[in-house]
Amino acid sequence: MPVPVPQHGEAPAAGGASVDAPARPGARRPVLPRQSGPVDSAGPKDPTSGPPSSPSSLSPSSSSLPPAFSSPASSSPASSPSASSSSSSSEAAPGLTLLVIEDHPAVPLNVPEMLDAEGKRVKIRTARNLTEAERLLTDDVHCILLDLALAVPGQEGTGEGDELDTLRHVLRLAPSHAVLALTAEADAERGAEAVRVGAQDYLFRNELDGRLLNRAIRYAVERKRADVAQRQLTESRLHGQENARLERGLLPRPLLDGSDLRFTSRYRPGRSRALLGGDFYDTVRTPDGTVHAMIGDVCGHGPDEAALGVELRIAWRALTFAGLCGDELLGTLQKVLENERADEEIFATLCTVDIAPDGRSAGLCLAGHPAPLLAGADRAPELLPYEDGGPALGLLPHARWPRLDVELGGDWSLMMYTDGLIEGRIGEGTQRLGQEGMAEVVARQLGEGLRGEELLDAVLTEARSLNGGELTDDVAVLLLDRGRC
Repeated sequence: MPVPVPQHGEAPAAGGASVDAPARPGARRPVLPRQSGPVDSAGPKDPTSGPPSSPSSLSPSSSSLPPAFSSPASSSPASSPSASSSSSSSEAAPGLTLLVIEDHPAVPLNVPEMLDAEGKRVKIRTARNLTEAERLLTDDVHCILLDLALAVPGQEGTGEGDELDTLRHVLRLAPSHAVLALTAEADAERGAEAVRVGAQDYLFRNELDGRLLNRAIRYAVERKRADVAQRQLTESRLHGQENARLERGLLPRPLLDGSDLRFTSRYRPGRSRALLGGDFYDTVRTPDGTVHAMIGDVCGHGPDEAALGVELRIAWRALTFAGLCGDELLGTLQKVLENERADEEIFATLCTVDIAPDGRSAGLCLAGHPAPLLAGADRAPELLPYEDGGPALGLLPHARWPRLDVELGGDWSLMMYTDGLIEGRIGEGTQRLGQEGMAEVVARQLGEGLRGEELLDAVLTEARSLNGGELTDDVAVLLLDRGRC
C-alpha cells in the first residue's frame, strides 16, 4: 500500500496533534507546553482584521516575500469568514506559482497578492540572483518574472555580454516556462527585444500593480501553452512529412518492366507510429527475363532492425542484377548482415524465388523462412516444400542453402509472407493461425472470387479478426499472379 504523503498545513503540536484539531468526544484535550514569549494564536482571526491596505515591498535581503496583498480588482481574502475558508481551500490546492527573480537595491519591487481564474491564491517565490532561481525553479512554477538588470553568474561587474544575456540564460534553464521581462519605463525597446528573444511579455517596474500583473501572468502562461502546442503540432507535421519521404525512399519499387506478372504487396510495421519494421521485400526482372522475388525478416522490432532490413534488401537487388542467385547470393547476404548488425545475436530469415522467363517454373531458396503459398486456377492453395531449407542468415558461419526447383504451371498465384501473418492467435486461447490456417483463409477468399489487392486485404482483415485485434509483429505480404489467377 502506498505511504500517504503528508500535506502542507498546520504545524502539529506536541504529541502529533494539530493545534486547530477539534477534540474527539470523550478524548482528553492535549496539554500544550507553555512558552516563554508571545505566541501568535492558532485560532480564528478577528474577521475585521486583515492585511494593510498598501502593498508591501520585496526586501533584497529577504529570501521570501512578505505578507501578500490583494490586487485592486479583488477583495481581501480575510475580510469575512467565508473568504477565509476560501483562502484555506486555495492554500490546500494551490493554483499558479510565480517565481520573481530580481534584486534592485534602489527601488524594491512591489508584488501584490493575486488570485488566479479559479479564485486560488497565486503562490509567489523570490530569488535574488540566477543561482538562487535555479534552485527554486521546480516543475510547479508556471511563470517567471525576471528583472533584466540582473547579471549572469560569473559576469557580475565585468561588463561582458549584452543586455539580454540574463534572459537567454533563464530561457535555457526554463524552456517550458512562461517568462515576463521586467524593465525600466525608459527602456521600452529593451523590453520589446526581450519578447523577440523569447519572453512572453514585458512590464515596467514603476507601473506594476495587481491587476496588470495578474493579467500579464495569465496571458503569459496561456501564450506559452499555445506556443508549446503549436511547436508540437509543427514538429509532428514535419515528422510525418519526413517519415513519408523516408517511406517512399526505402520501400521498394518493383522493377517488372516487360513481364506479364502482376505484383501486389501489403506492409504493416508492428511498432507503434512506425512506418518501417524489420520485414523487407523486393521484386526485380533481370535482362534475361527472369523475375526474382524476395521477402525477409530481421529479428526484433526497433529502428536498427528496420535499417538492417533496408540494407539487406538493397544488397539483394544489387547482387541479383550482378547475376548472383541461390546459395551464392545468400552466402554474400550473410556476410553483409554479419558486418552491419549491431549485435552478434541478430539474424534474418529470407525466402527467394527465381521465376523462369516463361513463367512456368521457379527456383526456391529458404533461409529459416516460412514457405510461400502457391495456388492454381484448378487447384487449392498449397505450401511449397520447405523440409530442405537452410538456416536463417547470421546463425551458422558456413551454412548452405539448397535450391529447390518448383513447377508452377500455366496460371497461378504465389503468395510470400513473413511470420507476423501466421503467428496471430485464434480466439482467446494460445493457438496460432499457422501456415495451414493461413492456407485455409486464402482458399476461402479465393473461393469467393477475390484476387490481387482485394485478396490481400481480406486475408489481413481475417487474420486480425481471428487475433482479436491488431497483429503485434511486423507483417509483409507479397503476391505475384500469372494468367487468370
